[in-house]
Amino acid sequence: MNSPLLAPYRGTALHLPNRAAMAPMTRARADDATGVPTPIMSEYYTLRAGAGLIVSEGIWPHPLGKGGPGVPGLTEPAQIEGWRRLTRAVHTAGGRIFAQLWHVGRVSHPDILGGEQPVAPSAVALSDGQIFTARGPKDYVVPHELSAAEIAETVQSHAVAARNAIDAGFDGVEVNGAYGYLLAQFLSDNANLRADGYSDRVRFVIEVVEAVAAAIGAERTGLRISPGNALLGIVESEPAPRYHRLLGALDRMGLAYLHVVQSGKYAALEDLRPRWRGMLMAAFDGPEPGSREQAEGALRAGLADVYAFGRLFLANPDLPQRIASNAPLNPIRAVGMYGGGAEGYVDYPRLGDGAGHSRTGFAPAW
Repeated sequence: MNSPLLAPYRGTALHLPNRAAMAPMTRARADDATGVPTPIMSEYYTLRAGAGLIVSEGIWPHPLGKGGPGVPGLTEPAQIEGWRRLTRAVHTAGGRIFAQLWHVGRVSHPDILGGEQPVAPSAVALSDGQIFTARGPKDYVVPHELSAAEIAETVQSHAVAARNAIDAGFDGVEVNGAYGYLLAQFLSDNANLRADGYSDRVRFVIEVVEAVAAAIGAERTGLRISPGNALLGIVESEPAPRYHRLLGALDRMGLAYLHVVQSGKYAALEDLRPRWRGMLMAAFDGPEPGSREQAEGALRAGLADVYAFGRLFLANPDLPQRIASNAPLNPIRAVGMYGGGAEGYVDYPRLGDGAGHSRTGFAPAW
């Protein structure tokens, strides 16, 4: 039986040659001082141009949104030009790529932000774990509570970064509302203790998505969410009602897609799929990478239109080709996961390597 992952997707906003997308993954190879993408990043994404859709690693849309060394930005002309070179290479290889806008909020540190304090909905620090900085692991600090004016500026920064992304040649933008970062902090019970209008936990997310859609078009705008995910100290009691309200506000907009990460006890895909009329991209998050079998099951059950692979695409740049030929998958190596050079980044073998193919000369099959 042919895999549904290999079937083209034809939606209102997106036409994709297959349904195996590449999920956003932090790889920390940008120039840390400038936030400018480096040439090896172009090679990394071009090698994966066979994905139905690539969603880039998280990119900070505001200088206070940076979450670690080597994370790229999308606020300055040099950054835009660096991304333009990258998207041109991906498009030349036949790929499609969205930029993920990633404001980390309180999940940062003054050592990462040039001495500035991280920001958040409320002055509530992460109590567990540490953050990696260029000076080594550091405890999280109490963030600065955003004022109403600063919230408005943060919303606008997402819109400006979205315009920069289109100027840089991206096919669209995914707003990161998942995994305990700024938008998820506003959605949460314990990071958002506000008493003003943003005590309505879905309001900030709606404002950001609306601003991005107004800037670049709803058909170029996606949103990623991870309902019920407890990563980075997030608590969402009864996630269903708040995500029902969120989707009720956004479904009518005609967004490019909704990207739902299934994790934890809340059956987000089963609950939210009937409430979303547009394209739904799914991902499974757990100790082991989401598998081909999980992805195919979600597609066949109608719970998703497209599936986003993370770690499998990291280790298998030609993943759709491997699925098509039922080829074995490369194992994931810990070396080079975050930061560094070519090792663990652009040196995973592809089918046909060693038979006249150069590392960068792969012609995507899709």
